[in-house]
Amino acid sequence: MLYYLSFFKDNVSTLNIFNYITFRTGAAVLTSLLIAFLISPAIIKKLRSYKISQVERTDGPKSHLSKSGTPTMGGIIIIISLLSSVLLWARFDNRFIWLLIFVSIMLSFIGILDDYMKLVKKNPAGAPSWLKLTFQLVTALVVVGYLGAYPPSDVYTTSLSIPYLSSKMIINIGVFYFIFAMLMIIGSSNATNLTDGLDGLAAGSMVFCACAYAIFAYLAGNIGFADYLRIIYVPGAGEIAIFMGALVGACLGFLWYNAYPAQVFMGDTSSLFLGGVLATAAICVKQELVLPVVGGIFVMETLSVIMQMGYFRATKGKRLFKMAPLHHHFELKGVAEPKVIVRFWIVGIVLMLLALASLKIR
Repeated sequence: MLYYLSFFKDNVSTLNIFNYITFRTGAAVLTSLLIAFLISPAIIKKLRSYKISQVERTDGPKSHLSKSGTPTMGGIIIIISLLSSVLLWARFDNRFIWLLIFVSIMLSFIGILDDYMKLVKKNPAGAPSWLKLTFQLVTALVVVGYLGAYPPSDVYTTSLSIPYLSSKMIINIGVFYFIFAMLMIIGSSNATNLTDGLDGLAAGSMVFCACAYAIFAYLAGNIGFADYLRIIYVPGAGEIAIFMGALVGACLGFLWYNAYPAQVFMGDTSSLFLGGVLATAAICVKQELVLPVVGGIFVMETLSVIMQMGYFRATKGKRLFKMAPLHHHFELKGVAEPKVIVRFWIVGIVLMLLALASLKIR
């Protein structure tokens, strides 16, 4: 909204600053961070008063039993801070912004419904699995359908850019691209949800991923940088940096209260939508194959669950890990929860740098 103040730059030259994506991205980070700081205490107090609190499984790490009673559904803090900041700093005529808002609302809605069923209606299963999958499928179908009809790049609609090669290598996979993109959104949404098991792990890891894609978006939206770095130029993609910046600020503000020992948990309210918007951003800026690197923590956690289930069935009851997802395995091996979290963050930072290194290697 504040972008439109730049229209009056001829009268007040300093208003031209609102025209710069870099300024608005930085402002979006600070705005969402401030909003999260301001609303968190009230929301945490309200969740506690309604007794919307965590119920820990007895078969998990014993150290987690003390977390029972901690308010959850705190993802409301992230979604409010994110959307408020985006609407304040992004351009309203940018289609990518509205697409990301759509994904945020759809996936946070099913997350809120799932938490409501589990925590308020006391249904341990939460919302039916078929309903959650239906919401994810519909969301992914709308995103892929829209980008198929109005592609980010006319030339590379169904193509994948291969990172870490010295030349600009692009492979067209035809109709399979749309299936691939849908699986990206659904898979990323569920992967983030699986990672949300330790205080601050998912929120902290998402900060590094959002930072990386803010940079990718800004570069892809600038024809000069895109040509120099040999990446696909996507007109309008620069505004995605503002959305990612707002996401960074919202996650950092939430992390202030979610860091160990957590005062609030995000719940499915935001863990489902965070992965979905990250994958959507990757598709919009045509950096799909960098996502497994940037989000390597989420990939690792998901693979540990798949491997555990496969090994359990193949060996008729034996376990590959002490417990899955992987963060619980390390806890049960005796590594303190804060140490597991920080070490995973360190891995996340390294993966972010490796992903950004793909820009220069090209």
